[in-house]
Amino acid sequence: MVRNSSLNNIVQYMPVTHTSDMTRRTKRAITAAVSLLILLITMLTATPEIPQISEKDSIIATGNAAVVLESLEVKGRAPKTGYEREEFGNGWAMKQGCDTRNIILYRDLLNTTADEECRVLTGTLNDPYTNTVIAFTRVNGDAVQIDHVIALSDAWQKGAQLLTKQRRAELANDPLELLAVDGPSNQQKGDSDAASWLPSNKAFRCQYVARQIAVKQKYQLWVTPAEKDAMTMVLSTCPGQPLPVE
Repeated sequence: MVRNSSLNNIVQYMPVTHTSDMTRRTKRAITAAVSLLILLITMLTATPEIPQISEKDSIIATGNAAVVLESLEVKGRAPKTGYEREEFGNGWAMKQGCDTRNIILYRDLLNTTADEECRVLTGTLNDPYTNTVIAFTRVNGDAVQIDHVIALSDAWQKGAQLLTKQRRAELANDPLELLAVDGPSNQQKGDSDAASWLPSNKAFRCQYVARQIAVKQKYQLWVTPAEKDAMTMVLSTCPGQPLPVE
């Protein structure tokens, strides 16, 4: 057979590629393609990292009550050693012939009647702690009690023991510190702070906590970390909560 000279010349001058070289190049190309494909799949399916925000960091409270809360000193509870009710004065103080208890009853109850000795005899309480209506008479006097919104023993452990006895007596009789409330709820509260007790009436919790903060500011009492967290949680539900003045 006679070879085609043209084809012969083309073949003669074509570069010679050995089979082994082609195999290596093919493998490298396949490997590179597979690596690129894996990279693309990883980029498309990877879940972006989302910064974790703790529940505490996400709580934001605003308003004057929240601002004052931030200004209060935060530290642990001091020992109760030395606490006696008498450290806050001998019972209710007298003002213009009326004792503090009856002054608060007259302030907080509706439709009150009183005798010539300045004793409230009857009245109606719209109880802030339970959101119930309580008929008050001197016969069922325990149904309505006067609550120290910051329990005196709790105040003692958070700075009141550093006050003079006269200043502690002023605290115990300050209308800012006192509320006429449902007797059983007051007994249930005991000497608890906001970290361990809040009124069952959730609609009143912001006002309750704001009043505690106002008292603490006035008498230089501190809060514990847990107490501050609880107060902040409550205030976060009522933006702009003001402080009471009395």
